[in-house]
Amino acid sequence: MNSVVVVGTQWGDEGKGKITDFLAKEADAVVRFQGGNNAGHTIVFDNKKFALHLIPSGIFRKDTVNVLANGMVINPKALVEELKMLEDGGVKEFNLAISDRAHIVLPHHIQLDGLFEDLKEDSKKVGTTNKGIGPAYNDKSSRIGIRVCDFIDLEVFKDKLQDNLNYYNKLFTLFGKPIIELKEVYNEYKEYSKQIQKYVKDTGLLLNKMLEDNKKVLFEGAQGALLCLDHGTYPFVTSSSPTAASVPLNTGISPKYINKILGVTKAYSTRVGSGHFVTEFEDDVAKVIRDVGHEYGTTTGRPRRIGWIDTVVLRHTRRISGITGLSVMLLDVLTGIETLKICVAYKLDGEIIDYIPANMNDFIRCEPMYIEVEGWKEDITKTTCFSDLPLNAQLYLNKICELSNIELSMFSVGPDRKQTVVMKDMFK
Repeated sequence: MNSVVVVGTQWGDEGKGKITDFLAKEADAVVRFQGGNNAGHTIVFDNKKFALHLIPSGIFRKDTVNVLANGMVINPKALVEELKMLEDGGVKEFNLAISDRAHIVLPHHIQLDGLFEDLKEDSKKVGTTNKGIGPAYNDKSSRIGIRVCDFIDLEVFKDKLQDNLNYYNKLFTLFGKPIIELKEVYNEYKEYSKQIQKYVKDTGLLLNKMLEDNKKVLFEGAQGALLCLDHGTYPFVTSSSPTAASVPLNTGISPKYINKILGVTKAYSTRVGSGHFVTEFEDDVAKVIRDVGHEYGTTTGRPRRIGWIDTVVLRHTRRISGITGLSVMLLDVLTGIETLKICVAYKLDGEIIDYIPANMNDFIRCEPMYIEVEGWKEDITKTTCFSDLPLNAQLYLNKICELSNIELSMFSVGPDRKQTVVMKDMFK
């Protein structure tokens, strides 16, 4: 079997896009399996930078099929805009397949997203990206969602859109929000429907056939495992499951085809939005990490919260995703920091624990237990193998893997494709 799943091990923004893009050169297909344009990947190569929110990172490989699977919620307007951005950047041909079972995000979902967040007390806000992702998933589970197969049948789309607006406009009126006009939305979105129609197909059939034929398939997770609806830091989570466990359900493939699972982590930790963050700190070192690492959200532009790497988190995500290899990103950002900290456990009301409590009131009271290791000053951005790293950088990586009980497969020493060091071929 030739499948690899790439998942984030923290709260997202780990560098999955770069790794997926790197691995895509060997893949016959790259598959986004959950989330929507609330996620963001930045790809850098040939002195060009592309920010992707919906389209898989394999889009720059002309022979690679790029799949938007059924577990996604897709904003057609954002998708068309992203395709135009790629065209303007020199990408002229799109080997793209969009699941006919994926749900779509519409203007009323975006307005609902803002409304629901506005109604919460400040301490209860989850820090949503206001992209309409949660409301779209709500419609899906409520069985009133509009799928891509509905969207490309304009008569069906208009009828379902009318039903949705009949319901939601009553809510908007109640809370003093502007109603959404059917004619305005339909006239705009029917054009998007026509533009994406040629890419729509049963992607479950496509992927199963490729796997049966021993093609190499790369599954690209969005966000991170700690944002999982079931196993993340609930309620400060996303509306889907960014774990390897969700891949079969969200793509329509058999679980038997899941092979290797690559967990991607930063050499430190970051988080965007609300929710407790055990290893968070804010001092001059945090400012250096934020500036050197360009730690601002790809989707929101918000400055990311900074923390030391947390191996309690890594062990948690190893368990729920079955991670078989680890890719440590942005190692170069830590260059020049005299002392580095690694969280090895938590202290909760005087007790040492090595797990993430489900109860958020307990989680909030958790304090980090650290070990300290010496940093390095040498420039590592031109490193091409593990042994070329300064000894302290080697020891840092080895300690992270030892404490996480995950084998080191890759690490990154810069944003470019070429600044990726492979220790284990994921497709072998």
